[in-house]
Amino acid sequence: MEPRNFDGEADRPRSAGAKQTGRVLVIGPYLRARAGGADAQSESHVQRDAEARLDEAAGLARAIDLVIADAIIAPISQIRPATYIGKGKVEEIAALAKSLDVELVVMDCALAPIQQRNLEKELHAKVLDRTGLILEIFGRRAKTKEGSLQVELAHLNYQRSRLVRSWTHLERQRGGFGFMGGPGETQIEADRRLIQERISKLEGELKKVQATRRLHRAGRQRVPYRVVALVGYTNAGKSTLFNRLTRADVQAADMLFATLDPTLRALTLPHGGKAMLSDTVGFISNLPTQLVAAFRATLEEVLEADVILHVRDISHEDAEAQQSDVDAVLRQLGINPDDSGRIIEVWNKIDRYEPDKREELLNIAARRPEDHPAMLVSAVSGEGIDALLAAIEERLAAKRTTLDLSIDAADGAGISWLHRNSEVLAKELHDGRFDMTVRVDETKRDIVVNRFDAVPRVA
Repeated sequence: MEPRNFDGEADRPRSAGAKQTGRVLVIGPYLRARAGGADAQSESHVQRDAEARLDEAAGLARAIDLVIADAIIAPISQIRPATYIGKGKVEEIAALAKSLDVELVVMDCALAPIQQRNLEKELHAKVLDRTGLILEIFGRRAKTKEGSLQVELAHLNYQRSRLVRSWTHLERQRGGFGFMGGPGETQIEADRRLIQERISKLEGELKKVQATRRLHRAGRQRVPYRVVALVGYTNAGKSTLFNRLTRADVQAADMLFATLDPTLRALTLPHGGKAMLSDTVGFISNLPTQLVAAFRATLEEVLEADVILHVRDISHEDAEAQQSDVDAVLRQLGINPDDSGRIIEVWNKIDRYEPDKREELLNIAARRPEDHPAMLVSAVSGEGIDALLAAIEERLAAKRTTLDLSIDAADGAGISWLHRNSEVLAKELHDGRFDMTVRVDETKRDIVVNRFDAVPRVA
């Protein structure tokens, strides 16, 4: 659906029809760009095109099967404390909502509780802001116990701030304890207390999840498996790339937040080595801080990863802005997005380009600094996957030591230990002994050197 604009831009005719369940009006209340091109809502990242932002908001609504009755841009010069947008625009949106007979109005911004309540009164419809909409999507998509816990925790933290006295039952008081009675507690206080108790319980359960993940990571560290994590903007093609690299069957769809729960699979490298590939929840602009906090247990796989693949939909019109948004979330997690020794930029969906445009992208990538390469791939067609795997192997190898050794062919236990604890690059039998070349993590280097008289390979 093409966006409309309250500033008089062309309006696409709408077809009349019967009322549909879940009809929604999507509003983009975006601040007008100030002098110098700075946007108050985009100070931390590249300024976005308003129509692209609205299209993304509509995509979020469609992700939970809402029917978009209309999507409009409502430019504002400043944020109003009471209703976020001005009185005139509130009246125009109210009239439009009534004419479209919508049940829900989605505001593509973060609303304060009082702003949300005031808008609901003025618009005579349920109002959902960007944070609430993303939480609804996450609630639908979480399938594992861990994901459900994280979503519920984020949702309760969101709801706690919205327990305003908008309903009379929240103002009633319960009787006090003991013979004297007393004022007791209001319903809203009781509700807040119950929510806080539930939050505390969820936080305790998530700590157990984190402890379990630490045990799993410790187990992986006892074998020579390094971790490679996929990060990127939602719908950048991470899950499709994950499936291509690991031959897995993780759900991948052309929609925002198609996958939510983290997945780990073995990744086979070109020379036979193994790594663990982790697919994580997609990022998005203005990702609610409570979601970043709640999903920290999931994102610990990213924090612990040896190599991070930043997957970008290079065909998207807002690719640069999306990159900036992902970098911002990585910084929130304490990861430097400019760490070239750890992060590989993957330009995905090159299959969407004609050959001449693809060649242009290849030239742009070739001119990038050697320590900041860009790997051009198509997760759908498989183009560029071999080169990406080689780049991953090279990055992992940079943190490991290559050793040469000779071992008696009868030493089955020693040979087995090497296969379990190192990456065997070459193995040849000569006169009853195996001449082997292995690559080991720094934690295993001294063990291999001392036990097998191994020597570092000369470059």
